Order: sequence, then C-alpha cells, then structure tokens
Amino acid sequence: MAPDVPRHMDNVRASFPALSGDHVFFDNAAGTQVLRSVADRVRDYLLTPNLVNDGYQAAANFINASPDEIVFGSSATQLLRNLSHALSFSPGDEIVLCPLDHESNIAPWIALAARQTLQIKWWHPHLPTPSSTNPTLDFSSPPPISPLTRLLCLTHTTNILGTIHPIKLLSAQIRSLNPRTLLCVDGVAYAPHRQIDVQDLGVDFYVFSWYKLFGPRISQLYASPRARSQLQPMGHFFNPAESLDDKVGLAGGWCQELIYGIPAVVEYLTPRWDRIVDQEERLQSALLGCLGEWREEVLVYGEWGGGAGARVPTVSFRVKGWKSRDVVEAVERETDGKVKMRWGTFYSVRLAKEVLGLDDEDGVVRVSLVHYNTVKEVRLFYNALLKVLGHKESVDGMEKSISKI
Repeated sequence: MAPDVPRHMDNVRASFPALSGDHVFFDNAAGTQVLRSVADRVRDYLLTPNLVNDGYQAAANFINASPDEIVFGSSATQLLRNLSHALSFSPGDEIVLCPLDHESNIAPWIALAARQTLQIKWWHPHLPTPSSTNPTLDFSSPPPISPLTRLLCLTHTTNILGTIHPIKLLSAQIRSLNPRTLLCVDGVAYAPHRQIDVQDLGVDFYVFSWYKLFGPRISQLYASPRARSQLQPMGHFFNPAESLDDKVGLAGGWCQELIYGIPAVVEYLTPRWDRIVDQEERLQSALLGCLGEWREEVLVYGEWGGGAGARVPTVSFRVKGWKSRDVVEAVERETDGKVKMRWGTFYSVRLAKEVLGLDDEDGVVRVSLVHYNTVKEVRLFYNALLKVLGHKESVDGMEKSISKI
C-alpha cells in the first residue's frame, strides 16, 4: 500500500504557512491557501521602492499568452461583467449558454442579450435517467451553433461536479460550424488542477482567479487577438485602446502589489504539474473509493471514477435523509472544527436546481481538494463521516482504493 504522504509532500506543505496548524482545508474551490513566497513578494513591493513589476509577463507566460492579451480584476465575476459591456452584436444574433456553469458566466450574457435584443440558446446536458447524478454534455454531436451564433460560454470544469470539458475539441467544432463564433471559457475551477495553454485550447476568452490558485486575491481574463478586435474600449476616450487592459481594465492600475505576487505562483507551479496531477488523482481515488462503500446512502454527483482526464478532485454529494448543511456541521463537530468544508449551490444554482433537481437551498456537500491535501486528511474526514452516520469506523474502501494507485 502506498504511504499516506509521499516524500515530496513535506516540502509542498511547508510552502504554505496556513498548513502548519491542524486544520484540514477541504473548501479549496472557494479559495486556496497562499504560498509564503507570494506573501513575501507582496510585502516586498509595498516596502521597497522602484521595484520592476514583472507580474504581467509572468501571468501571460503562465497561460501561453502575451501581456497585451490579459487584464486583471477583482474577480472573475467582475471581469466577465466588464467583458459583456465591451462586446457589441447585432439584433437577432445568438448567444449559447450552458446551465452547468457558474452564474458569473451566465448572468452577464443574459443581461447583454436584453440590452442588444439578442437571442439566448441553451446547451442542455445529457441525463441518462431522470435520477442520474452525472449530467454530461454530448460532445459527439454538435452544440447548438447556427450562422447567427456569435458567442458560446462554457465552464472548463464545473465547480460542483468536477467534470472536465474537452475545450480544445469544442473549439475545433465551433470553428467548423461557424468561424465567427467566439468561445468564452470560465477556468476558475480548472486552473488550480491543470496547466493552461490558451493557444492550444483555441479559446477566445478565458478567465480564472489567482486566489484560487495559491496566489493573491486577484483574477485574470485573456482575450485572443481576433476577440480583442471586437471589443469596444471602456476607458477614457483619450487613453490608448490597443491592449486588453486598455479596453477592459478601466484605467484602474489594479492592485500592483498583488500582480507583483503572481511570479511566485508561476515559479512554484511550473515544475510541479505532473506531481500535482498524480497527487490529486490519488486523493480523488481515495475519497471516491470511500464514498463508494456507501452507495445506497451517499449520492455522489459527477464521475465516480474516470481518473485525472475526466475530473478534478472537487467531489460533491448528498446523504439520504440528511440536509447537506447538517452533514457539514456534524463532521465539523466530530473533528473539533478541524475539517473545513462547505455546503450549498456555490453560485451554480441552475445546475443544482434545473439539472440535478435539488429544489431547496440546501444544495450539496462539497469536498474540494488540491495537491497539498493528503490521504491522511481524507481518512480523518471519512472516519468522522462514518461516525456521524452511525457506522462502525472503517477505512476499508480507502485502503482498497489506495492500493490500486
């Protein structure tokens, strides 16, 4: 059986000051812990005069873009809202949306359609049965693209299901169906888990948040050259209007000290991606193996398996006969407040209610893991959950899953 903590994990965890205590952070999808090196750079920028800010170049390199193709903002939600005000289409043009998305990649486009008299079309997921807990998009058949479709919006990874969508395949499909259609991808739930290459993906817009990627509380939007040429400048008329920052950044000069912290994230992640994917697959296999022991009681949403190519370790579930809130609070009590996770719909209300059929505000229990989590922490959570549900303490499911890795 593999050890609980691979040898390199001691160095990984030492890079995050918040992990020095005994808290177990299982709500990373809402915001990860911050690297010590990031905090050091932010401090240095504030205390040392005349530092050259290399954050733009590092942030652009991180996604294989150029600095004039990115802009920073307070959140992905704000950046997408700004973007929706910079785009101009013709009455009767179409926007395709998906109910699997976070609301930040839906609401701005519905508002844009109302302002410009556009048509909204929905790309609905496939459900094998009405009671299915694994809604998926059918990529074997074309999305609802027509000659009038100007924009398609989709998430790279759902923040409830953890499912990874094949964005590169979709981009090629769009180009073949309607070369004028722009593709806008929300990568917030994907970025902490996999390397991003916007050129390889073929996207027109891509947004994610550095504070969910072990960095400062700042977010980033990318726009391709062809997409940028279609944006109306939102800044003052006398300012330059060439770069994405010129057009969408509103001349804000957004939090330079936070941008200065970004190179530390890039330096940390770049050589580690293979090990990050391996560790996360190990974690999700262990967690899903445990929950799989109680399929009659625990409903997991999204893929039960499928490995690193199918999903990220964001695992959501419900326990039959329990409110999700009660499960979370009971586990926290059982662990003396050590395990930190969350319940709810996580701003994906359409997914929770319209697709999954969750009619109340209770939503799901979400355990969102990243590479600095450990199998030992998963074991602590699982044993607490079993006690809460009145079962004899057992880690058989976990041991079986770990032995396969």
